[in-house]
Amino acid sequence: MTPAGSLLVAEGLHKTFGQTAALDGADFSIHPGEVVAVMGPSGSGKSTLLHCLAGILRPDSGSITYAGRELTGMSDTERSTLRRTEFGFVFQFGQLVPELTCTENVALPLRLAGARRKAAERVALEWMERLEVDDAGHKRPGEVSGGQGQRVAVARALVGSPRVIFADEPTGALDSLNGERVLELLTEAARSASAAVVLVTHEARVAAYSDREIVVRDGRSRDLEPSV
Repeated sequence: MTPAGSLLVAEGLHKTFGQTAALDGADFSIHPGEVVAVMGPSGSGKSTLLHCLAGILRPDSGSITYAGRELTGMSDTERSTLRRTEFGFVFQFGQLVPELTCTENVALPLRLAGARRKAAERVALEWMERLEVDDAGHKRPGEVSGGQGQRVAVARALVGSPRVIFADEPTGALDSLNGERVLELLTEAARSASAAVVLVTHEARVAAYSDREIVVRDGRSRDLEPSV
């Protein structure tokens, strides 16, 4: 049964790579403004679940509904447009474009959507200020620290006002101090914008920033009961 008010819902997802079942009936749901941690050991299927939810991979079977629309039935072009306009992404190593300045990296989603350079960079700088990296605007990714680079990546994920942010091990390459600051800024900014966050991690300290935890093991998922 689909949870009332859910923005993104997956039911009975199966995904196999060769002879390996990455997902074996996984379910998922998230509400607007909610932060959900997807936990599990390496190889459990949590990243495959994220990639299916984001429309990057097609599940072999099962359904994914986003804002009342069936994601699995969309064409590649439709899913690509959705990822560009309504989804934001933060990866473990940032994946910033090394040839662009940090401001240009953050502005990139807006430029791809057709915004003029000055207007896009003005909005980008506003987000960079909120993420405490506006002083790195003219630097290239190779000239900033790992913590700064990841905050730039978070700003880029948020700049287009996405409804869902997918964060795959966003602090995995950072020390604990920088990792905690990135998580604080990511979750605070997302909640203030009413964006949902799918936070994939294997670390309990990262999951502690979420509202709810889902554990994936052997391709199956279950909600953890909240502590009283």
